[in-house]
Amino acid sequence: MNRYSIDEFIKNTEQVDKGEGFFELETPRMLEVNLDSLVWAKAGSMVAYHGKIKFEREGVLEHGIGAMFKKALTGEGAALMKATGQGKLYLADSGKKIIILHLQNESIYVNGNDLLAFEPTIKHEVKLMRKVAGMMAGGLFNVRCEGTGLVAITAHYEPLTLRVTPGKPIITDPNATVAWSGNLQPEFQTDISLKTFIGRGSGESIQMRFEGDGFVIIQPYEESYMQTQS
Repeated sequence: MNRYSIDEFIKNTEQVDKGEGFFELETPRMLEVNLDSLVWAKAGSMVAYHGKIKFEREGVLEHGIGAMFKKALTGEGAALMKATGQGKLYLADSGKKIIILHLQNESIYVNGNDLLAFEPTIKHEVKLMRKVAGMMAGGLFNVRCEGTGLVAITAHYEPLTLRVTPGKPIITDPNATVAWSGNLQPEFQTDISLKTFIGRGSGESIQMRFEGDGFVIIQPYEESYMQTQS
């Protein structure tokens, strides 16, 4: 166990401006937002701030009637908030590792539980995968982010990116799938033999199948928030 004087501890852990711009990783698990107007962030991810910043939950009618129904279906998991104003905002999510991606007129799908924050220049849309709704309680939702700007995503421990190439599909566990390229449309499949082997309804029996040309990001952890139906 490390022991510090108070002065030593402050010196080793205090915030230091790195000059990285709008998004700055203070630690691998803490994101600093140098806010000068607006940022979208996962609801409940604020851990500290200073300056004049106002927080608002994403309005039910923020993106029209169609989005309202999607929001009602997806529940709280994809809930976002707007932070507006000027100051420094610190975001974190259950101690998960943070990855900052710079989209350049590109798109990416992010698991609704793994999207931490993004610039207002990024268009976003919550999507519910209805095909899996009968297999998993509440279905599976993700957020499509598109445009040019910064997106911060989270993963438990060290993420791994797998390339998807034509003729060589990648199959993943939905609970361990963090994000994938915007041109890929995963299909869901059920592994009956695995389900029988386990002896009950299980997350491993439902799999995501990615085919085409792109990538998928996975984590060495299965999110427990997504429960299967018995």
